[in-house]
Amino acid sequence: MRRTKEDAEQTRQSILASARDIFYEKGYSKTTFDEIAKRINLTKGAVYWYFRNKPDIVAALINEYAQTHLDALQSYIPQDNCSFENLTEMVLFNNKVLKNDENTYKFLFFTTCQMEWSEAIINKIHPSIEQTKQVTRSLFTQVLNNLQKNKKIRNNIDTSLISEILMTMYSGLMEAYFTKRLVNDFDTAVKTGFNLIYESIKTKGENNED
Repeated sequence: MRRTKEDAEQTRQSILASARDIFYEKGYSKTTFDEIAKRINLTKGAVYWYFRNKPDIVAALINEYAQTHLDALQSYIPQDNCSFENLTEMVLFNNKVLKNDENTYKFLFFTTCQMEWSEAIINKIHPSIEQTKQVTRSLFTQVLNNLQKNKKIRNNIDTSLISEILMTMYSGLMEAYFTKRLVNDFDTAVKTGFNLIYESIKTKGENNED
């Protein structure tokens, strides 16, 4: 029984890898279950046994990405003495993985540039999208809350809103990087953009230290 479960999980992972690669190459809408199955020598029925439809596959890929990177990102968040640099380092770590890990690059490329986010698809995989966003949002907010507690951010600043702004800025820069519209170095653009936000929310004493 144990071996059967291991084989089933291995098949499931093979299906996800095949789907990720074809989504990356052709785009979400042009990918069929037949193509996903054929690439790994399975029948279309075998793929349907694991996943009911393409949104289920995308949801599984999103969930696995979130789980894989959560622990790694958390290593950049100290329990005490947080700094603005911790937040920037966390994002730059993601850049490093994106550039050096082929599977991460393919996943982020297709979800950013090759995915047709219709309302119907978003509704189907909304819980998975929210889970991924919440992972990043909670880490961002944790750092900002600690900075505010340590009087490095003004008390009137809504840290959850700043988290959303930083996440949206990063998503836009990442899309520009993938689509070759980013003229400047990706890491430099991220650091510059984040530092501009930091300067606007720091306490007076923190700004004077720069």
